[in-house]
Amino acid sequence: MDHQTIVEALLLGLLEGLTEFIPVSSTGHILLAGHFLGFESTGKAFEVLIQLGAILAILSVYSARLLKIVTDLPSDPRTRRFVAGILLAFLPAAIIGALAHDFIKTVLFETPKLICIMLILGGFVLLAIDRMTLKPRYHDVMDFPLSLCLKIGFFQCLAMIPGTSRSGATIVGALLMGTDKRSAAEFSFFLAMPTMAGAFALDLLKNHDALSSGDWGIIAVGFVAAFISAVIVVRGLLGYVSRHGFALFAWWRLIVGSVGLIALYTVG
Repeated sequence: MDHQTIVEALLLGLLEGLTEFIPVSSTGHILLAGHFLGFESTGKAFEVLIQLGAILAILSVYSARLLKIVTDLPSDPRTRRFVAGILLAFLPAAIIGALAHDFIKTVLFETPKLICIMLILGGFVLLAIDRMTLKPRYHDVMDFPLSLCLKIGFFQCLAMIPGTSRSGATIVGALLMGTDKRSAAEFSFFLAMPTMAGAFALDLLKNHDALSSGDWGIIAVGFVAAFISAVIVVRGLLGYVSRHGFALFAWWRLIVGSVGLIALYTVG
């Protein structure tokens, strides 16, 4: 590993943690940044495997809540329904992700122009959602019906197109189906755990033979940076969303997508 590669891995890891749980598309940001930095990883594994840092960040922040869920699971029907809802929401992405893995990694991940367009479209969607007068019926993720969870899971599948945003797709889907902003973001947090863990495991299975010791060193740097920055975001995001909504993220998407397109057409 040379010094420049370490710095790039550090920057991309920070970017992953900062953007994973906000509706701006962490994968889109990392792929665009990597494109303009000239950063190349074996099988695009770095971009997926550093998500483990973000997974561990949310596990650490939610450790007390998760422990309570585990202890209540055998005796509390409400907790069992919540866990079943998370697993049900995870199912569509698990099936489609496994079937379309190679196409996603070799085609969609290699199309910066598509990423920019999806960032811009997603920005307009978030602005529209933020200005709609929606009347929430659900205010607690523990009370989401199983049918609602499954529908949110189908929305999550849209995020297989890089630039869409996993958290953005799930939050928008949840809001349209009657949740408030805080519970929509919180459900997205919980759904991230099996989804990101599944993507990590699948990518590791498909790429572990091709990864060298140098690759693992770069991944380790990105992992640590992603963990630290993700902890900061997770701790503050729910409160921010409850007070201010999603307009800031919408404008950020529009700016990044537009600048990215201009750069692609001018500097390549």
